[in-house]
Amino acid sequence: MKVTIREVARAAGVSVATVSRVLNDSGPVNGETKRRVREAAGSLRYVPHGGAQSLINRRTSTLGVLLPDLYGEFFSEVLRGIDIAAKRSGYHMLVSGSHDDRDEIVAAILAMRGRVDGLVIMSPDIDAAAMIANIPESLPVVLLNCAVSDGVYDSINIDNVGGAQSMVRHLVSHGHTRIAIITGAERNLDARERLRGYRAALRAQGLTHTARWELTGDFTEDSGHAAARRLLKLRPRPTAIFAANDAMAIGAISALRDAWVDVPGEIAVAGFDDIPIARHVSPALSSVHVPIAELGEKAMGKLLRAVGEKDRYVRRQDVLGTTLVIRNSCGAPGHT
Repeated sequence: MKVTIREVARAAGVSVATVSRVLNDSGPVNGETKRRVREAAGSLRYVPHGGAQSLINRRTSTLGVLLPDLYGEFFSEVLRGIDIAAKRSGYHMLVSGSHDDRDEIVAAILAMRGRVDGLVIMSPDIDAAAMIANIPESLPVVLLNCAVSDGVYDSINIDNVGGAQSMVRHLVSHGHTRIAIITGAERNLDARERLRGYRAALRAQGLTHTARWELTGDFTEDSGHAAARRLLKLRPRPTAIFAANDAMAIGAISALRDAWVDVPGEIAVAGFDDIPIARHVSPALSSVHVPIAELGEKAMGKLLRAVGEKDRYVRRQDVLGTTLVIRNSCGAPGHT
């Protein structure tokens, strides 16, 4: 039996009009009421009538994209790749930023349900299981850089461990034995995996990781700047800094420059992602190259196949490889 809006209203203890305002975001409703309505709609797996008809009888020619943020070069490159693939197949996009807030993610998913033919979701800070209850089984979904364990959904993840290992090995090969890392937040999948690769590479090279050389950032330039300033106070201080993304690496270079520390003469710096600006900072930043636009394009390609093939489509969990791009910031220019 199809769940009706009246059943959702009854479960939430509100009027049908209130449910409509919440699910369509069309009027003022207090936060607690919104929460009850969304929980009731999710538990009953309610899909608005028009959206259900759209999913069953016709396509919307629209695909949903949910990213942690819409700011910064990494996300703009992911969106560029997604847009290229979507436009090639005649689809439009609905895009939302969740800021990795669980309630925002649920709200965005509920807002897109019935309005899109499929979803690309990037959420390294939220376990995939937290989203499943709010997604109809019939809706194709591709998870990007999410913690996926059961293979229920298509997914693409970056080879974070392998990329971090390669960069640390490179730094060791150029004589660095005191290598610090600036990580992302602990709950972030990319951050955890890049830290794991860093530690594994040190062990493989016969070096031990030191807790005081593992500083936590938040993937912003400011956090990289603050972490580098703290590292400069250590004795002995590291001779190389590996930042878990390029934004933090750029912030670290700025802090070292402010302290009149030569990069790479006194301290080498390397990042991860190889965003477009990396080659234009001074000194040009060595980085673990992620084909960012290709990441978005591949995710959309997966989603389009899932939408087109329906029950015949076989879900896969893929890993996108990385390469090193070596520039002046780590003291070995001219090598790739």
